[in-house]
Amino acid sequence: MASDLLPEPRFFVLEADVWGPHDTQFDTCEPENIGKAPRCPRCGDPIGMKVWLPPYRVELELHGQDLGDFTRGPGDEILISERFAQAFEVEGLTGLLGFHPVEVVRVRRKRKGPKPSAVPRYFVVSPCFGRGAVDEARSRLRRDKLVTCPECRSTGVDTIHGFTLEPGTWQGEDVFYPRGLQGDLVVSERFANFVKRHGLTNMKLIPAEEYICDPDHKGPPATP
Repeated sequence: MASDLLPEPRFFVLEADVWGPHDTQFDTCEPENIGKAPRCPRCGDPIGMKVWLPPYRVELELHGQDLGDFTRGPGDEILISERFAQAFEVEGLTGLLGFHPVEVVRVRRKRKGPKPSAVPRYFVVSPCFGRGAVDEARSRLRRDKLVTCPECRSTGVDTIHGFTLEPGTWQGEDVFYPRGLQGDLVVSERFANFVKRHGLTNMKLIPAEEYICDPDHKGPPATP
């Protein structure tokens, strides 16, 4: 019966809370070692940016009032605070790989205000490339060319005006880059509740169906 059907899982796009009270960014420091970009096992096309290799040394840029628990930099890797890392592992969430300690070489304050009294310990983690695939029929995307590879489903995207994942493709990852939109960091509803419960900072969670990325103001795709 229809009433017995389970509701579809909800997903969110995870972004840094730019201009928020904990707005923190990072850049890598020398010696900077970069590896090869990950590639689709089927078509061989790149599906992500070149991999950041140790040593993990960073310079933090503090744009807000206090350092955040989450920060993004120039690649696919992200930094998370020690309290974020510990809670993530204790609660058994999935999708983040690595958890390598980071050396913070310098903290640069970009707005007026006192320097932070303490710098939390940070770890570099790599969100996985998940099995969840964008549902092309139910998403509002403008692509610059047709999807040809059934595995990575990776092509350029001009605009996003909400998207959903194809039923049955998601395999339970809490943080991942989805097939077909590998440039967007997606999280589960369980992760969204985890962030709220622990009061983790510098994170903005946007429901996937409401997420808009339209840098050239092309508007949503025409309705068929």
